[in-house]
Parts: sequence; structure tokens; C-alpha cells
Amino acid sequence: MSNNPLVSVVIPTYNRSSIVGDAIDSALLQTYGNIEVVVVDDGSTDDTLLKVTQYGDRIRVITQDNAGPSAARNRGIAVSRGELIAFLDSDDLWMRTKVERQVSLLLKAGNSVPCCLTNIRMQWNDREISSFENSWLRPGIEEGIWLNVSDVLATRFVLFNQAVMIRREALDRVGGFDESLRLLEDSDLALRLSFDGPWAFIREPLVIWRETAGSCYQEAKGSGLRPQETLIKVLEGNLSKLNDGELQTGVRKRLAVEVKRVRRELRASQMRRVPSWTTATAGRLLQTIEQCGRAVFRRSPLFPKMKVQPLRS
Repeated sequence: MSNNPLVSVVIPTYNRSSIVGDAIDSALLQTYGNIEVVVVDDGSTDDTLLKVTQYGDRIRVITQDNAGPSAARNRGIAVSRGELIAFLDSDDLWMRTKVERQVSLLLKAGNSVPCCLTNIRMQWNDREISSFENSWLRPGIEEGIWLNVSDVLATRFVLFNQAVMIRREALDRVGGFDESLRLLEDSDLALRLSFDGPWAFIREPLVIWRETAGSCYQEAKGSGLRPQETLIKVLEGNLSKLNDGELQTGVRKRLAVEVKRVRRELRASQMRRVPSWTTATAGRLLQTIEQCGRAVFRRSPLFPKMKVQPLRS
């Protein structure tokens, strides 16, 4: 990789005319200069396309029929030219040094490190928390190398898309986003990248995630059983990719345990929807048992903590 690599910023958008400009501006205002911004309008029916084309040649605009965020990001990857790829959802923002700090860390880390993840300031309508805190990630250093990514991602979700920068060669190895997934496509790609080697990380939140109406997060909240069903598909798909090597044995076990846990949660959710007081009550009881078991697991020595090491100068 060159000492001043081109960074391609891929921004998928759909009916976000009122806020997509904020995301684009936060990418254009980065302190790192060698950037191209690729906006993929995923078949918007409002005036999003008019909004983004007003930026002229400061950005590249790609249009397509509505196919979902995974397809839009893959389209952006395909037309981009950068050695490094970063993703920014159209309702989120980057701090000005985000790209510069990730590029610097990846240059220091070397090609064996496929990507760099930064922390995120998550702004819900009623509260605020960092993505690392939300996922029980507590690195003892400000930045460095995250050694046990697969172990952690096998046991919980870590917010990914807005905060990651990935080497193009790593994306070529593991593949892009699974376009069959409308939810958890980021979890799927993150797991596949975790099998490719340790990651670089930055503990400081350099991204602002915002809860907005019509977002994928809101869609997931209102989609009934789909998140659990999709998570099972993601976990089982990645489990099938692992071999029997010694280094992957622990990850296989963690993924297998997580599949069983999510299946139990799915069964409890299904029971709660049965029009029978007895069955619905049993479903609520099972959900409570799972929640309590999960809380105990998080406080046990078996819950994988983030293992990190500083980068050598």
C-alpha cells in the first residue's frame, strides 16, 4: 500500500434528502485529503438525487433501482478506486480526524491487518452510549491491535459499518456484503473479516450514529422475528466457513453455542405470539430465563474480553 493511499468513502442512501448532506459534508471535511466520496442512490423516490447532484464533481453519484443497503454498498465498492474502503450511512456523521487516524494506524499495522475499527458515539432519541461500551469492549489502551476479534464477534454484535476502514485486498478475499440480507449484513461481513486476521482499533469515538425514522435500526425493531431468524442464518453461514484447525476450534464452539442460544430465543418469541395464555406465558418465562442466563454469562470468566496490544513504533 502506498504512503498516501486513496480512501473511497461509500455512502448508500435511500429517501434521505433532508439529512444525506450532513453525511456527505462530514466526509468532505476530513483532515485526510486523498479521498473520493461515492454516493449510491438506491432508487430514492424523494428528492435525494437532486440533493446529492448539487455537490457537482466533489463527489461521484451512482444511481440504481432499489435493491437494499448491501447491494448499494457493493455497487459503491465496485465503482470505487481506493486502496482503502470506508462506509458511511447517510444518517450518520464522522469526526474530522476519523479517516486520517485510521489510515495512519493501518499504515503502521501492515498488510496482515485487514481493517481498522473505531468507537462510535451512539445517539438514541432518549440516551447516548458508545458502541464499545454497548458491546462490553474495554480496551486498556487508546489504539492498537485487537487480537481476538472472532471470539468477541461470535458472542455479541459490535457496530461496524460506519466505523470500519477496510483494505480493498481484504474485501476481495472475503467478499463484499451478502445481498440476500436486509438486516445484519454488517455482522456477517464483520465475522468474515475477523477470520482474516487481527484488526486495528481506536478507542475514541470518531463516528456519530443517530437514531432516525425509517432507518435500518428502526426497521429491525419493528420486524418481529426477522432479526433472530437472520442472525441464525449469519451465524450458521460463518460456522460452515471454519475448518477444524486448532486456532479456529474455540471460535467454532462459540458460534455453535450462540446458534443454540438464538434458536431458544426465537422459540420463546414464537411461543409468545401463540393465541394461548398457557403457551404465551411459557414463552415469556423462557425469554426471562434466556435474559438472565445472558446476564450471568456476561459476568463470567467464559465471556471473551477484548485482547489488545499496542503497535510497535
